Amino acid sequence: MTPILYSFRRCPYAMRARVALSASGTQVYLREVVLRDKPEAFLAASPTATVPCLVADNGPIDESLDIMKWALAQNDPEGWLDMPDAGHDWIARADGPFKDALDRTKYATRYPEEDPEEQRSNAAEFLQDLDAQLNDWIFDRPTLADYAILPFVRQFAFIDKTWFDAQDWPALHHWLDRFLASERFESIMTKYPQWQPGDAPISFP
Repeated sequence: MTPILYSFRRCPYAMRARVALSASGTQVYLREVVLRDKPEAFLAASPTATVPCLVADNGPIDESLDIMKWALAQNDPEGWLDMPDAGHDWIARADGPFKDALDRTKYATRYPEEDPEEQRSNAAEFLQDLDAQLNDWIFDRPTLADYAILPFVRQFAFIDKTWFDAQDWPALHHWLDRFLASERFESIMTKYPQWQPGDAPISFP
């Protein structure tokens, strides 16, 4: 069967799943989920009821990084999986401490016990390190690490774009701006209507 991807356009986790599927050329049927109105088929498929969720022959894949790896295991024409071990450390830092600080900055009202300025500083420490690492890409060419992390840097940047643009992170700004201006980013950000049972399949990519 053609795998089904339950997705939400603006979710950075779903973005990175879509970007890996796009790079691999692995076709799925995309179902756009509205998070306040999750369909029963999605809730039945996703153990965590979170997007993205890929339903493949061997069952659901509910973690975005696992979806990326699954897609690239089908086909990896750009060699994203051929990555130094340090790439996994960068992804772990982004998915862990950086994302925690991002959420506590962006959604400060959910964390009244936290100081959002302190959390922004915590996130900035990671971005400072990333800026120092970048030389066009995290390594000598694009890998899984770049595209696993870029959607979250985008999310952080747009919390306060004026502040972000004022930071002295030239390599980071170039890396993010190139991604946002790319045909690949444009292609994964196509707007789709909310999926309803009985809708004609939408092939992606």
